[in-house]
Amino acid sequence: GQRTVTIDCDVLQADGGTRTASITGGYVALAIALNKLIAADKISPSTLQSQVAAVSVGLVKEQPHLDLCYEEDSTAGVDFNVVMTGEDDFVEVQGTAEGKPFSRSQMDELMDLARAGITELFERQQAALGKAYA
Repeated sequence: GQRTVTIDCDVLQADGGTRTASITGGYVALAIALNKLIAADKISPSTLQSQVAAVSVGLVKEQPHLDLCYEEDSTAGVDFNVVMTGEDDFVEVQGTAEGKPFSRSQMDELMDLARAGITELFERQQAALGKAYA
């Protein structure tokens, strides 16, 4: 029958990108757990449909930054958390202007930066999963 999986991340030391790191690492943990169930013929191989990763981006002193640390996050004029699938679709985009509004071109630049960062995270997830089964 149907199953629900809850991914719970205990953060021992927080920083600006803690939530996004939890999402990215949570996908790896989920993939490992589901692959064990697939190997035991408990679930279908198609259960896990897509990679998921997340990253923070922002404007710090009007300059785009990827994976904001606490100091950058606390001084950013604009910050976003971006969650995407391996099919290049958005799961979540959450952003805020902390002072003055930001332009559409600035947002587009930040989304492009987030996409590039998430693409690298997908590669690192695959590498981690490859090591888990080596």
